[in-house]
Order: sequence, then C-alpha cells, then structure tokens
Amino acid sequence: MSDTLKRLADIIESRKPANGGDPATSYVARLFVKGDDAILKKIGEEATETVMAAKDARVDGDKSKVLYECADLWFHSMVMLAQFDLTPQDVLNELVRREGMSGIEEKANRKLDEREQTERLAERKN
Repeated sequence: MSDTLKRLADIIESRKPANGGDPATSYVARLFVKGDDAILKKIGEEATETVMAAKDARVDGDKSKVLYECADLWFHSMVMLAQFDLTPQDVLNELVRREGMSGIEEKANRKLDEREQTERLAERKN
C-alpha cells in the first residue's frame, strides 16, 4: 500500500470519536458521529460529482476536475472503510485475489457463493 494511503487511513482512524476524534473540530469525526447513512450519502454525492466531471472532461478536455472529484470519492470511500473497520490494504488484497480473473468469471463466482450461502442458511433453519 502506498505511504500516502497508509498515512491517510491512519489519520482517518484517529478521527473516530472512540480514538479521540472531536466532531467540533474534525469533519471526519463529525461524519463518524452521524453514522453510516451520512457517510454513504456523501459517497453517493461524490460519485455523482465524479461522473459529471468525467462527462464535462469529455467535452472540454479539462481532466483536472475528474482528478479532484475522484480524490474526494476515494477519501470518502476510505472513511466508509474505516467505519466498517476495513483498510485500503483490505481493498488491495481483494484486487490481488481477483487478479487474472475475468470480470465475468468473478461475477459468476460471486453469484455462486451467494447461492451457496442462501442454501446453507435454509438448511440450518430446517
């Protein structure tokens, strides 16, 4: 994992109220206090802004807004990861796991896993 992602993840983790983050002085601590829905809403907003910046860049060629909005999206995604006690390294590990596997194959495997989990749950209920 890049040093930048590691440092940022550590800072985000330190902003959790349980780790001393103060919502009066920290935007991230405020998001943590507001909870999952506030964090997820912010990711939705940033994702939309990223898409709109990319569409604009298609027309005007200005990629700087795509970069800016994507950075915001990554940042808020990292806050979400921390909310669920996950790290950027966990995401990188998942990408490594998928390396060399086609997207079609990965999706089919995911559906198979979901089906097997549903069947196991049904068996436990019986």
